[in-house]
Amino acid sequence: MSDEMTYSAIAVCSSLDQAEALAAACDNLFPEPTGVGSFEIEDGSGLFEVACYFTEEPDRAGLSLLATMHGAKDFVVSEVPQIDWVAHVRRELAPVEAGRFFVYGSHDADKLPEGRIGLLIEAAMAFGTGHHGTTLGCLRALNRLVEEGVKPARVIDVGCGTAVLAMGAARVWPEAATLASDIDQVAVDVAEANLAANGMSGAVFCLEAAGFNAKEIEQAAPFDLIFANILKGPLVALSPDMAKHIASGGHAILSGILNEQADAVLATYQDNGFVLKEREVIGDWTTLTLTHG
Repeated sequence: MSDEMTYSAIAVCSSLDQAEALAAACDNLFPEPTGVGSFEIEDGSGLFEVACYFTEEPDRAGLSLLATMHGAKDFVVSEVPQIDWVAHVRRELAPVEAGRFFVYGSHDADKLPEGRIGLLIEAAMAFGTGHHGTTLGCLRALNRLVEEGVKPARVIDVGCGTAVLAMGAARVWPEAATLASDIDQVAVDVAEANLAANGMSGAVFCLEAAGFNAKEIEQAAPFDLIFANILKGPLVALSPDMAKHIASGGHAILSGILNEQADAVLATYQDNGFVLKEREVIGDWTTLTLTHG
């Protein structure tokens, strides 16, 4: 075992059920992996990856056998240098500017320009530091709505992650009732921690919920502004519910959409009564701003 190396083993599966079964089987390997996860590959292929991490040379024959048993492609094993990733990200991630918004880590607190709305998001937090094209696109879309004089009374950030979008909305519209929901309780906890770090405890109501399925969301609806920075599949599935929970004339800002997926997502929302207002492409990702009614 090297003190300077760890190992990754990654296999590709054709379905979520297959990936989850393979990931569960990997927990029984010896040497035991320090971490195992399964997730969808965000390239529109519909494929899933299973990733295992080891602090010593893994059992390659055992991995190969498990991949075969579960109908997956064989694991690709790689040596990975041990890195303090949080420290690395802190060094590499510069603050993000999106109109009036300035997203930064605590290590860049002295760089906050005068007159900007600072949103403190640490590198160790859940997805949504502002550097990804999806989060940046949503913040820029939000900034444009503010410039147009839009003043929503009810806002929700569905699949909130760090809640950076909900926080941005609450900062520019403090009188609005703003909710942030996520299917993962860890993300909800992160959202509440970020609110506290920004001196905004209580400014956004955070809750665990799948889509719009929560009594607190039903009671707060209809929403004048809905953020949904998730992925194509969940966005398409949510479109009928989003149409039911948005106010007449309300706005929806959607992202997590690869450029080649944007037309299909837009068509689904148009079928549910939405109209395209703006489309912005940042790198491989598209952000859609829609209106309804």
